[in-house]
Amino acid sequence: MVNRYEQEEENMKLARRRVFRMNVSFFVAFILFCVLIVRLAFLQFVEGEELASLERGENRKAVPMMPVRGTIFDATHTPLAYSKPSHSLYMTLYQNYGSSNGIPTAARIEMNVMAQKMASIFKQYGDKDAEEITSKQIIESLDLNYSKSGGFVPRLIKSNLSDKEVAYFLQNKDQFEGLQIVEETIRKYHKDTLATQTVGYLYKFKGAKDHPLYKEIGEKNLTVSAENPGLFYQENENVGFGGLELQYQEELRGESGYQLIPVDPRNMPIGPGEMVAPQKGNDLYTTLHKDVQRITEQAIMDQIKTLRTSGKSESRNAKTGYAVAMEVDTGHVVAMASMPDYDTNVWESGGVSPKVYDEIKHVYQNGTIRSFFPTDQTNTPESVVLLGSTIKPLSVLIGLEEGLISPSTIYTDRGAAEFGRDGSRVSNSGGSVMGRLTPQDAIRKSSNAFMVDMIGEGLYERYGSKGVDIWDKYMKKFGLGVETGIDLPNEYRGYIEYKQEGQTALASLAYASFGQQGKYTTMQLAQYAAMLANKGKRMEPHLVSEIRDANGNVVRQIKPKVLNEVKFSDAHWNLIRSGMATNVGTTFDGFPYDFARKTGTSQQTIYPGKGQKAKTVDNGVFIGFAPRENPKLAVAVMIPEGGFGSVSAAPVARKIFDAYDEYYGLDGTPKKKEENKEK
Repeated sequence: MVNRYEQEEENMKLARRRVFRMNVSFFVAFILFCVLIVRLAFLQFVEGEELASLERGENRKAVPMMPVRGTIFDATHTPLAYSKPSHSLYMTLYQNYGSSNGIPTAARIEMNVMAQKMASIFKQYGDKDAEEITSKQIIESLDLNYSKSGGFVPRLIKSNLSDKEVAYFLQNKDQFEGLQIVEETIRKYHKDTLATQTVGYLYKFKGAKDHPLYKEIGEKNLTVSAENPGLFYQENENVGFGGLELQYQEELRGESGYQLIPVDPRNMPIGPGEMVAPQKGNDLYTTLHKDVQRITEQAIMDQIKTLRTSGKSESRNAKTGYAVAMEVDTGHVVAMASMPDYDTNVWESGGVSPKVYDEIKHVYQNGTIRSFFPTDQTNTPESVVLLGSTIKPLSVLIGLEEGLISPSTIYTDRGAAEFGRDGSRVSNSGGSVMGRLTPQDAIRKSSNAFMVDMIGEGLYERYGSKGVDIWDKYMKKFGLGVETGIDLPNEYRGYIEYKQEGQTALASLAYASFGQQGKYTTMQLAQYAAMLANKGKRMEPHLVSEIRDANGNVVRQIKPKVLNEVKFSDAHWNLIRSGMATNVGTTFDGFPYDFARKTGTSQQTIYPGKGQKAKTVDNGVFIGFAPRENPKLAVAVMIPEGGFGSVSAAPVARKIFDAYDEYYGLDGTPKKKEENKEK
């Protein structure tokens, strides 16, 4: 029999369990009730308008507006390319303006009248220098047949409105249904046209889709709009299409703003849109120095003028010049000039007229990294030329490393060298007889005969036809025939003539040994000169040192990078350094540093035109670095049809070295004049 007390205790436990279960049930019911209340409130106050819109058959479409592009600065933080605020005129269509059986509707007729009125307003209040916009162009921009865009997309009528135009349309907004003035930006470039081809330019996205980058972006456009409308590229958006503007397009662009526009089932707008602000693109901080760049550009143009008016036949046709100045230890490119240049601001609207293009088509490309004919394809050498005697320091290095010569080798120069069964003959410049030469003398006096007999023929005698591959291997190790790695698009690798068909291996090596078998860019030549200066480290050249966001925070730093290293003995490096003492006349008189240099005069055949005889021209080439010991800066200069390198290219190099010494200091101490410091 159960004890009475035990029974009562059991009953109390059962009662407590029932109370606990009831409390839990009440608590769960309370939580569910709270969730329901919160959800109802969310639907009412957050999603209420959207749900009401859906009930009315409405939806919201995201319409991207133009992004705000980041700034490109030089090393002194001076803007080379920047986005300037401007105002653009947009029109949103709130009704159907199409035709009925080919007959314009009343609304279409009204729009034609309005277009005529807007055209007259642009003519009256717009900038006098701006290209005139006709009523026909306005109608085309409005896309009244919706063939390009949905009805909800605002139509861009005109960019970069004048202050008078903005004032007029704001005051008379009620006369133009759907009119909207939006603050956007236009791209501007430095007034002194500094490094124009290097900085680059912008082009309309709709015309840039053949480029691999924009082809890929165009394909992504189909899905990116739903995920993040700010990444959507519009057809009339301006995008980078050359130089740094293209190379760093995705960093510079940022994200566009956009409007969320309510539309009906026909995709026609039914009210004003909600604006989402754009996110400004990142800023580029380059290694270019505005003053060193300006002096470099002016030095080339002054030299071209001097050569053309000198009365000397070998230089009177000089038209172009190219120069690159690169720091030996960092790879920083402080100056890159392709001259003549032009005003990049002609691309402000994302394109140029046929007339403007005809004026700039021979100068808008960057001749320091690309191969093109700057005037016409028959009368002028291209922007890359044969290196001539500037290859001789490397030829001697190859001879030393391959054991073809030694530092104590003595060669008797008789003014020419003969090779091959047919007795092919190569003479020194002017046929000069140089007598007994050491390897240093052969570089300094620029003996073609030494290079052919000792290096070209030496490689062939040792390796036969495989000697060409040995030569090619050395060229590529020194950046000749491969990309330098410069952060610019469309870099040219050079043209290797020593591997062309129909030429014997012996002839290839003989002509290559003194610089007549390879065409390379000025950028490649500068990288090669820097390798001679730093004893074999091929530094990656770069133009951007830092990328920062709109708030000034560092996003990425570009640090010095060694692409490859050639390890030769110090004795060999020192030998060719001592040989790099070519006579440059009075050009470097008063220069306060001992410096290494090699000039070159490469010969090239051009074809003037149909029925005219081919002619041979002399191209001036220069490489150098300073100071000779503890070198800081390497410089390369090319002047096609400039004649001897010591006369045409060396004077430009002197001004570059002086400019760098003034603003940076070849010994680490800037020599900047006091009056310049105050500017």
